[in-house]
Amino acid sequence: METLKHECGVAMIRLLQPLEYYHRKYGTWMYALNKLYLLMEKQHNRGQDGAGFACVKLSATPGEEYMFRERAAGTGAITEIFETVYSQYRDIAPERLADPAHAAASLPFAGELYMGHLRYSTTGRSGLAYIHPFLRRSNWRACNLALCGNFNLTNTDDIFAEIRTSGQHPRKYADTYFILEQVGHLLDTEADRLRRQFEVDEGRTGLEVTREVERHIDLSRIVQPAARTWDGGFVICGATGSGESFTIRDPWGIRTAFYYADDEIVVIASERPVIQTVMNVQAADVRELGRGEALFIRRDGTWRTEQLLEPRALSACSFERIYFSRGSDRDIYRERKQLGENLVAPILRKVDGDLEHTVFSFIPNTAEMAYFGMLEGLQKHLDRRMEQQLAEPAVLSDPEAVRRILAQRVRSEKVVLKDIKLRTFIAEGNTRNDLAAHVYDITYGSIEPYEDNLVVIDDSIVRGTTLRRSIISILDRLHPRRIIVVSSSPQIRYPDYYGIDMSSLGEFIAFRTAIDLLKTRGMAHVITDAYDRARRQQGTPDELRVNCVKAIYAPFTDEDISDHMARMLTGSDIHAEIGIVFQSLEGLHRACPHHPGDWYFSGDYPTPGGTRLVNRAFIQYMEQTYRHRS
Repeated sequence: METLKHECGVAMIRLLQPLEYYHRKYGTWMYALNKLYLLMEKQHNRGQDGAGFACVKLSATPGEEYMFRERAAGTGAITEIFETVYSQYRDIAPERLADPAHAAASLPFAGELYMGHLRYSTTGRSGLAYIHPFLRRSNWRACNLALCGNFNLTNTDDIFAEIRTSGQHPRKYADTYFILEQVGHLLDTEADRLRRQFEVDEGRTGLEVTREVERHIDLSRIVQPAARTWDGGFVICGATGSGESFTIRDPWGIRTAFYYADDEIVVIASERPVIQTVMNVQAADVRELGRGEALFIRRDGTWRTEQLLEPRALSACSFERIYFSRGSDRDIYRERKQLGENLVAPILRKVDGDLEHTVFSFIPNTAEMAYFGMLEGLQKHLDRRMEQQLAEPAVLSDPEAVRRILAQRVRSEKVVLKDIKLRTFIAEGNTRNDLAAHVYDITYGSIEPYEDNLVVIDDSIVRGTTLRRSIISILDRLHPRRIIVVSSSPQIRYPDYYGIDMSSLGEFIAFRTAIDLLKTRGMAHVITDAYDRARRQQGTPDELRVNCVKAIYAPFTDEDISDHMARMLTGSDIHAEIGIVFQSLEGLHRACPHHPGDWYFSGDYPTPGGTRLVNRAFIQYMEQTYRHRS
């Protein structure tokens, strides 16, 4: 499995009671700070390039800081940022540190509103400057804005043009900066409108005006016009210095967001089981933010959800379920097992139904749940076969035959182990490739050489490089008769443009296989025809474009591509027969019926921007590959 970088994770906490309340009930005013750490650590799988969090202190007086932020880059960023914050309390006398009133008045990060973020770099940009939350400062508390999100937008150029037209000058060309300036500008405009209303229309002055602005500012009036311009998958969270906050989910439901609320706290996170574990609540207590829905929390602690954007056709990301989200979620666990069970029939065809001479295993670690489902499905198949065999009258009169039938079993072994993580400081190609081949290790003696088939299940096959250089190569050392690599996801044929850092189009093993098949079968004109159609569409409106890359796959069945891929991945040093089995699209949708977003596999992008970008990627591929075209 080649590591894919996920789009990020978010966590928000809003305390609804004073800090003294939590000190009395839970023994510490750091209740929310500790919970935020757990929420972020439990979502570490969603971001290992960096992490950050912001805190808003509602009780600060003029002259005191009220919005705090800490960020760090690297895989240890979560530990680093919290260690930095907690270290600021070490020199404080224990009795002072235990005093919630002192903390609320004097200590940094002792607030009521927390917003955390875990980042994977999905755009190639890295470094502290790109780690959320982003801050937009102002002398007015209500106009201070902290923003973080789990998103990628496909129309960044359009948003940038809109911002420039309004006279703003973003400091960096990045979608998060654009959204920060876009929402910040609308926040300033709304605050100015309210100030004029209270000063001119009602004759109020000074601090009274400021307080009225903070009491009456409505983030829905600010977020809605901005969000209407966003094309992509997103969950975006924001907080003002005056204590207003929002979380909004895209209208296609591409990205995920869940929340829990009681009379003490409101908690938001990217994954449901994280909230369940940290807050010790049941799945039914955690609600999912709907498509185009936003959750607003006012300064006074009142909260509401609002349908801010019109829901579009449900396109909740299926790859979240297969790979990225935590498998401890009740529904995801069942879905991944079902994905594995779906594959039983094609696996049996590949091994000619020979369970006696087939060993089953998995590629660590995310495929393990699909592996359990596969084993259960194989056991069901074996049980049915044994029932049929025992139903034969001649068998029942032969004790030895009955014994042989009842002795049949599904053979499962821990054949593959994840050994080390390759260090990227080795840049020299041959040395690096040789080391990459040892990322996985094998259990010697786990199969009968030259007799057994070996079936290993993985969650996906993306580029094929790890499969060819590491997995197949090292499994072949066990000398199986056949190696069948099984993917619990369908063939990944198209890039994602909504937050998952996947390969460019030309790096996908499925795409390269289809291109090679077209050339092998004398159908190269299909490639150039698709390129010409993509070029002609460049000047057309987004809503009229179609995915021209689909034509590359259209002449072939899934099996055509799988079989040719197996041949491409079989090197001259491989002695076993290689086979590949993929999940079908139909099987994916049966297993994950509530997450139909399948654009990685089908090319059916839910937003116009996705189609535009995949055609652009194909044009770039063609013009880089075939220099005679301009």
